[in-house]
Amino acid sequence: MREYNRFDWVDFYHELAEKLLRYKNNRKTLIDKVNAIYTETGLKLPNLDEDGAFDDIDPFTFFGLFNKQLTRENRLKIISAVAKLFGVSAPIPTSFDGIPLLNNMNATFYLFKSEREKDDIDKLWVFFELALEYAKNPSKGKRDRISELFDRFVNTKCNGVSKITMGLFWIAPDVFLNLDSRNRRFITESSAFPSDLVKQLSKIKNKSSAAVCFAFMDKIGKWLQSGAVQLKDFKELSAAAFDYDPDDVRPRYWLFAPGAGAEIWDECYEKGIMPVDWDKIGDFRQYGSKSAIKEAMQEAYDPNQSFSQACHIVWQFVNDIQPGDVVFAKKGVHKIFGYGIVKEGYSFNPARKQYQNIRYVDWKSKGEWDYPGYAPTKTLTDLTPYTEIVYELKERIIDITPHQKFLPPYTREDFLSEVYMDEESYETLTGLILKKKNVILLGAPGVGKTFAAKRLAYSMIGVKDPERVTLTQFHQSYTYEDFIMGYRPNEAGFELKKGAFYNFCKKAEEDGDNEYFFIIDEINRGNLSKIFGELFMLIEEDKRGVELQLLYANEKFAVPKNVYIIGMMNTADRSLAMLDYALRRRFAFFEMKPAFDSEGFQDYRKGLGSKEFDRLIEEVKELNRAIAEDESLGEGFCVGHSYFCGLEDVNRQTLSNIVEYELVPLLKEYWFDEPKKANAWAERLRSAIK
Repeated sequence: MREYNRFDWVDFYHELAEKLLRYKNNRKTLIDKVNAIYTETGLKLPNLDEDGAFDDIDPFTFFGLFNKQLTRENRLKIISAVAKLFGVSAPIPTSFDGIPLLNNMNATFYLFKSEREKDDIDKLWVFFELALEYAKNPSKGKRDRISELFDRFVNTKCNGVSKITMGLFWIAPDVFLNLDSRNRRFITESSAFPSDLVKQLSKIKNKSSAAVCFAFMDKIGKWLQSGAVQLKDFKELSAAAFDYDPDDVRPRYWLFAPGAGAEIWDECYEKGIMPVDWDKIGDFRQYGSKSAIKEAMQEAYDPNQSFSQACHIVWQFVNDIQPGDVVFAKKGVHKIFGYGIVKEGYSFNPARKQYQNIRYVDWKSKGEWDYPGYAPTKTLTDLTPYTEIVYELKERIIDITPHQKFLPPYTREDFLSEVYMDEESYETLTGLILKKKNVILLGAPGVGKTFAAKRLAYSMIGVKDPERVTLTQFHQSYTYEDFIMGYRPNEAGFELKKGAFYNFCKKAEEDGDNEYFFIIDEINRGNLSKIFGELFMLIEEDKRGVELQLLYANEKFAVPKNVYIIGMMNTADRSLAMLDYALRRRFAFFEMKPAFDSEGFQDYRKGLGSKEFDRLIEEVKELNRAIAEDESLGEGFCVGHSYFCGLEDVNRQTLSNIVEYELVPLLKEYWFDEPKKANAWAERLRSAIK
């Protein structure tokens, strides 16, 4: 019977790494196998070289095929195909805890053909082989050779410390620590690490040398082994970093065995308790350390047993479980009988014949569900770090009302990683929304206003909940009847129909503790006074909750305080000057500008590794300078970066399509009275990608 192991990926990855070495000098066969992986899975082969074709690959990039942003389903498809094609006997991983992931747009460890050195891929194979040898049998000579290659590849344009240490961690996680942003933040901010380690880490930059990086790994490795913290090794550190949240107030999740074979489950459920044994050592609170618990157990039960696991459980039962935590009751390794919420602290009841040590639990459900995989056999297990298991248990067991569901989290960091906006601008924007309640995002075509709006809402909500965010688009024919309510024809004549904003506000009103976001695209295209009607006043921040009589119904209506309105408009829209004063007064305006020079776009650009793309972007930046200086246009007409985002297969045809079918028509519209100027810029853009 296979017991659940959160790091079972290590055995699989290690065996695969050893088998992969057989292809060091037979890469044609390896390429055939890579193609076979994607044929068998039905997934699209990622872009591994220029023009979508590749005739060589290094082992780190091979590992990157399934260690990047993928759904769990697709990841397992690829790994299962790899196991079959390469004869990996280790079990398919059930958990991927602690594994750092590549950016999908920068997923090769080599530059594409036109830029890389002839021996780059050969040397990456040597680097890979040396790392595996060093992990098995460390020596100064091997470390020096690894360091030399580390310094070479960390300075390759597509790589850096984060990416190179990520690759090393995949194949030898007991020796190499991934120094990615997630781990660095955890070490720096969590206060779990001593100041000298934090200070040493701060000296490591994106292109730091192997000497600097390996010295830090040595020091933190020794510190982990010293027992100064519960994390024992690099794997546990990396897994903890995934769960780290400085503002985390979420509950912990526990797996609990209610007696041998769940013999006391019925009593637990009826009495609202969660008891454990080891009654012979009495009240658990009398022991101030795990060693004291261990000594008491050896004296009471058996001096020859270590009781290391038991004393840890006792310590957790008293000190770590907190009110609000979630407990799943289990039987054996396959079944869950229910879940509950911890109510109070620890209690000792000597009047009970057995199971005298108790926590009180509000059990919410009772039934029988399958455990995903194999449950640990211990009496008590902290499941919190096993995020995938927790997610599946919540989906299967926890009672969900029709308006609730478990949703993927979406944080400020997620927003900043997807939307090319700096932190200061994000803080300013969210501050405006919270204060004013109504904000309009304005900017040039293609700066990503629509893309940003929903993600902005999700980041403020904290989860991707489409029930609390809605998008509508105004146009010249959009009316009060569409927005609030009005009479519509039906078979019997006419009936009163509720509009989009009315329904949204009513839904938000029923859920007053949570924020709701109503997003309006092309907000200036509609006649705002007519669309909002008598409710225009009610969207003001100080009028929220104030009721007014509706035009078509014998009903009073208010805009709830938890509804936020985000509008969008193009500064290139020539109707902007006609904006209603009432609109200007009720909204704050936040301008979004082209972000070609932002750190996020620069990283994205480097990841694409395309000279044609680079030339085109530089030409567009020159175009924007010309537009900004044009008296008839100005900055509000500049070309935005979103025209060039989300590209996976960057080739001349892709770029040509953007130029011909998106940018050139825009230029002809801008300079409709100066066709020579429009044509001249069109030719400059075309020339950039030739």
